[in-house]
Amino acid sequence: MDTEKHRARLDARRRELQDLNAISAGDSAPVTLDQQSVGRLSRMDALQRQAMSQEQARRRAQELVRIEQALQRLEDGEYGACAECGEDIPDKRLELDPAAHLCVACARN
Repeated sequence: MDTEKHRARLDARRRELQDLNAISAGDSAPVTLDQQSVGRLSRMDALQRQAMSQEQARRRAQELVRIEQALQRLEDGEYGACAECGEDIPDKRLELDPAAHLCVACARN
């Protein structure tokens, strides 16, 4: 297993997610409910965009946690081993999801 390749992919994805968080930071701001400046439909659109932005931020935060955990497993020498059964996680699975911590069999259970 090429751990440096996986480390590079994890680092690149972490930077990408952090950049996306920085770009979309203002999208989660509270929506003003001033009826004089914004029509009802525009407010509804703004509230929907805000909710979608908040959900995207939550998902990015979850993925960042998974990436940090994978990087820690790399440091500890435990990367590539299933956290449940201890068997090796196939390289193809790690190529699809370098932050995977379970083998396919344990992930299904």
